Amino acid sequence: MAPLISEGRYASDWLKREADSHFSREEVIVASGSGVVQTGTVLGKITASGKYKPVTVAAVDGSQNAAGILLHTVDATSADAAAVIIARDAIVVHQGLKYGADVDTSGERAAITAALGALNPPILVREGA
Repeated sequence: MAPLISEGRYASDWLKREADSHFSREEVIVASGSGVVQTGTVLGKITASGKYKPVTVAAVDGSQNAAGILLHTVDATSADAAAVIIARDAIVVHQGLKYGADVDTSGERAAITAALGALNPPILVREGA
């Protein structure tokens, strides 16, 4: 019997269209202590430092507001990590997105989806490809 091969996540699992990689993307820093952050994780921007971390509803440091979606997985467990996010003008699939640990209701996910849609230009979150 052949061994089971398990693949990781890819940006194509959730990103379906972006306007232009020079326009839709931004280079950012994911804050140390965020752990291994998977591609497709919605990030919020910490107001004081300008760094990013997974969006959580309990945050009061600015990161409770969705600011973009992580393009490639990074490890920010013990040090800040350079990363690229989709910051504007894209279409993504809802089922492929990930959130911070305390985002666990459909209402909370809907609020984050609305925040992504309020970016200028918006990131549109679709149900399905």
